[in-house]
Amino acid sequence: MKFYLGAHQPAWLARLSDVPLVVSHRRLGGRRTLPRATTEWALDSGGFTELSLHGRWTVDERTYVRAARRYVQEIGSLVWAAPQDWMCEQRILQRTGLTVLEHQRRTVANFLRLRDLAPDLPFIPVLQGGETLSGYQRCAELYYRAGVDLESEPLVGIGTVCRRQHTNQVERIMRALAARNLRLHGFGVKTGGLARYAEALSSSDSMAWSFRGRHVPGCAPSHRTESNCLRFALDWHRRIQEALDDRAEAAATESGGSMPARAA
Repeated sequence: MKFYLGAHQPAWLARLSDVPLVVSHRRLGGRRTLPRATTEWALDSGGFTELSLHGRWTVDERTYVRAARRYVQEIGSLVWAAPQDWMCEQRILQRTGLTVLEHQRRTVANFLRLRDLAPDLPFIPVLQGGETLSGYQRCAELYYRAGVDLESEPLVGIGTVCRRQHTNQVERIMRALAARNLRLHGFGVKTGGLARYAEALSSSDSMAWSFRGRHVPGCAPSHRTESNCLRFALDWHRRIQEALDDRAEAAATESGGSMPARAA
């Protein structure tokens, strides 16, 4: 399983070579110049912040497409890009005043619009489902009715799980969707969730290192805390990736298979 390090420092794209990153459009969109990536990365649309602040999307699809195309051309190495989806946390639903079903419909409609505008860009579909498996299954059905074959997609994002990613409920959702032969990306799934259902995911990402780093004294005089420290972030990422590799190796041994040697 590939674990992406969430990064709010765009310059890190040009400083790393073997750690995949997730960087938000909100961190890239206003920059005159962009770094040239030396590592692979994924684009987050910044939807949670957008809907938290405004209760709606203030960036239209054409503007987002133009930005994503610029990132492909100037930064390079973009693996996939999140759509402008509509999360279904209660906090967000209260902010928008809309139902879970309406958020799902708008999520699907946005993906279709982005793919229509830019079939060459690697936008992925995202499932939003509120708090229940049936909700996610309903969202999947909306995609199928629109002609999107989720099993054929290289990756399908699973949203609205970050704050409860370690629960039995989310584990059931992830395993049920993986059983449908979907290649899943878990947004905001870190240690608690990965310990439960890492094998159900193709990839996940997290910026939990930065939140933890706010409470750790800085490693240099210029750092008041470790919330923006690359060394701290990489050490955190290494520990999680090694635990994932060990888990995969143990599973392969139990099944009588073999795993390639871990990359240095």
